Amino acid sequence: MTWYRSGGLSAIFFALPLVLIFLYFSWGPIVRGLVLSFQKNNLVQAPEWVGWSNFSYVLTDPQLPQAALNTLYFAALALVFGFPVPLFLAVFVSELRKAGWLYNVLSYLPAVVPPVAAILLWTFFYDPSGAGVFNAILGWFGIGPFAWLNSPTLAMPAIVLEATWAGAGATSIIYLAALTGVRTELYEAAELDGAGIWSRVWHVTLPQIRGIILIMMLLQLIGTFQVFTEPFLFTGGGPDNATTTVLLLIYRYAFINGDFGAATALSVLLALVLCVLSAVYHFVTRRWSTS
Repeated sequence: MTWYRSGGLSAIFFALPLVLIFLYFSWGPIVRGLVLSFQKNNLVQAPEWVGWSNFSYVLTDPQLPQAALNTLYFAALALVFGFPVPLFLAVFVSELRKAGWLYNVLSYLPAVVPPVAAILLWTFFYDPSGAGVFNAILGWFGIGPFAWLNSPTLAMPAIVLEATWAGAGATSIIYLAALTGVRTELYEAAELDGAGIWSRVWHVTLPQIRGIILIMMLLQLIGTFQVFTEPFLFTGGGPDNATTTVLLLIYRYAFINGDFGAATALSVLLALVLCVLSAVYHFVTRRWSTS
């Protein structure tokens, strides 16, 4: 009665429409996708219930192992080479005493450029002829030219380089916000003890923001497993399927083969893999993030 008299029922009535709208637009597509993964559907003819056939089809597709390996390769390269870049950039900008705002703007500028325009620009940089920007620079030292996007060996590292450039600015802003929460007296004590900049970064900065670092690492892992725009626009999955990723394979199922059931089934499998990965990552890093 106390809850009723304090307006609890009225609050439910006011919140119910918003909750229903949220459930419809948030969980509705998820439920619809689960149903679609058990159907043969091209969005034109009436759907046909096929049970587990879509999952069996995508798991036995000879292109899936190659796409999965390419995705893992992209994730490994992005984690090893791309993940430290925004962190280093944020620490560098935070140490500047003057014109720090200018470096903030310059570091965030790639995030403002539309992805399609940026990829078209980098395609010019990766021109395999001697007129390409990178080949021209390397030519000054007698190196190259390289095929870059036309090479099965260099195509994926080239894509990782562009993706790192495009995403480092936005991520560095998050790290800069985290660095503002580090107590200045810790840096002052480290300086009194004679610690240099690298010692302060290693023993003060990184331990103080390790929670943010672990969260950003998980978000980057999830993002790299869903890479699509760069391989699609740079190479279309080539050469020789060297840059075909899982999401690009999903795109082919849906919009080239017209098999939306198989595309949704592979999407569900990818979502399950990411859920398991997130759970394992949380379990492994739980002690590090709280210690």
